[in-house]
Amino acid sequence: MLVFFFVQNSFAQINKVDTLNEVVIRSTSLVEKAVTKAFTIDFKNAVNPRWFKVDKNYLVKFISADQKNQALYKKDGLLIYHITYLLNTVSLPNDIRGMINTSYPDSKILTAIHVDQDSRSIWVVNLKVGGEFVLARVEDEQVEEVQRMADISI
Repeated sequence: MLVFFFVQNSFAQINKVDTLNEVVIRSTSLVEKAVTKAFTIDFKNAVNPRWFKVDKNYLVKFISADQKNQALYKKDGLLIYHITYLLNTVSLPNDIRGMINTSYPDSKILTAIHVDQDSRSIWVVNLKVGGEFVLARVEDEQVEEVQRMADISI
């Protein structure tokens, strides 16, 4: 009888489930008006912007011209930086492609990232050169090798 009592109580505890009511959170954008105004002026063709608060700044990730982008704004609407991730190397400007091909003949450009910050324009390009991967940076018409690694898949 005692065993029956414990078994019955243990099943009763399993069958009793407390559930909470469903909670749906909806909020309006907490992005400063100056920031959204600057963004719409800077990136007229932006699609699917997603905003994030980073310290006192606002980060927006979006698509423009079939490229992934992100931009960081101060709360007064000043653009701190803009990064474009090239999804295909066809979009790489001819002058940048020419500098890379001159510095690394017989290389294959794999990916590229463009960073605009203040008056600086920096390209970071991943290359395949023979049996190695090369990370190169292009700024002020200068190509600088940042890193070189062997392709271990060979």
